[in-house]
Amino acid sequence: MLSCEIAVVGAGAAGLYSALTAATTGASVVLVSATPLAQTASYWAQGGIAAALAVEDSFERHLADTEAAGRGLVLRCAARVLAEEAPARVRDLERLGVRFDADRRGVLALGLEGGHSLRRVVHAGGSATGRRIVRQLSALAVDEPRIAVLEGARAATAWTREGRCAGVVLEDGRAVRARATILATGGAAALWSRTTNPPGSLGIGMSLAHAAGAELADLEFLQFHPTAVVGVPGREGFLVTEAIRGEGATLRGPDGERFVDELAPRDEVARAIAALLAQTGATSVGLDMRGVDPARFPNVVSALREAGLDPTREPIPVSPASHYMMGGIVTDLHGRSTVPGLYAIGETACTGLHGANRLASNSLSECFVFGARAAAAGLDEPDPGSAPGPPPPAAPLARPSRATQEALWRDAGIERTRERLERLLDDPHPLARLVAACALRREESRGAHQRADFPVVDPALEHRHTVVGADERPRLAQFGRDSAA
Repeated sequence: MLSCEIAVVGAGAAGLYSALTAATTGASVVLVSATPLAQTASYWAQGGIAAALAVEDSFERHLADTEAAGRGLVLRCAARVLAEEAPARVRDLERLGVRFDADRRGVLALGLEGGHSLRRVVHAGGSATGRRIVRQLSALAVDEPRIAVLEGARAATAWTREGRCAGVVLEDGRAVRARATILATGGAAALWSRTTNPPGSLGIGMSLAHAAGAELADLEFLQFHPTAVVGVPGREGFLVTEAIRGEGATLRGPDGERFVDELAPRDEVARAIAALLAQTGATSVGLDMRGVDPARFPNVVSALREAGLDPTREPIPVSPASHYMMGGIVTDLHGRSTVPGLYAIGETACTGLHGANRLASNSLSECFVFGARAAAAGLDEPDPGSAPGPPPPAAPLARPSRATQEALWRDAGIERTRERLERLLDDPHPLARLVAACALRREESRGAHQRADFPVVDPALEHRHTVVGADERPRLAQFGRDSAA
């Protein structure tokens, strides 16, 4: 058994930053990572960090853009926290040694992405932002004596006692006892067969928290990224960052003509591509990057060339793929779930920040803003005591079959119907069933959730979230001002 003040499960951007924040205060931390450090989903993040850093920008403008993208479902207090605190988190990352792209005078280079009203996205190494940040934070975590890093370790069960989380049990039977347990295990987009995510993004934290009695919310809102590479073995689903469209890349249909505003919010662009593919029978559209300086996105250009595609000479074949889940474990503005002592941050959490459609590059900002908040709040939890009782046995979580992944892509894809969603209710994977149940409960089309049988927005559902508890029956509820519970 290991004992610490803060246990962090997941070593992506959110988990690393939260662990370092706690350790900085003098707290002891155990960091559980299923993969070797610097090989998490955050490592592959091509987007940047959205923050109001420009002179002409403000947190109010960032807040307004976030709310507009979220289609009437954003919890305003959560979006305000992000918009107000993101600039300070960028400066803190600089203090920790992350070098963001800047001009010769040291002024940060701010990028433009879909849904933003002006340039406010900072990058590190162009589209290598995730790689740069995770490498630096991983190195700091390894060197921090207060952080014990467990690589190749998988969480199996939340250790609960008398309704409170007292730690976590790993698949190998080891137990970690902690004052607070912070889940930072990423999203669930790899439950769908066509995805931009690495294979481990299976909603592990959501499943673990739900099994412990925590509520989940908004699982129907799965964002499909518009520009994932098609038909290239070894690069299928490779994400071509939205920042490239911000620098002038265009989308071309089979006839070679533009058909959509490339910088519209992602749900609009993804639907436009899907509709055109259905209409023409084509398998992809072309992303024309020939007017973009390849030196600005070296790792994207290099990856495409290794796959036999030259973006300086030809449009790249792309189509939508599952990318980011707006829903997750219900938390308040400090990461607290509905189970005392159990926290969630990053993509595995649902604060209400993203609403029905995440604004581009708000996800990395969320990792740092709410990662810091959860670390601070976790240290205020009561000590579980020297004898919290024996830990429960390890119970490895269910892994989806290929059939489940294909069923989710087919029946809970960009456009859904009651008939298709009802088929998923019999799927053997618990989280797939919950996704279907939430999608059935929301009888409207809003943001990333599109119902062919309910094609318009229902004004009565504005600011109403699908919340699912232990009975697995989603209910529609409003999130509170300071708590999503």
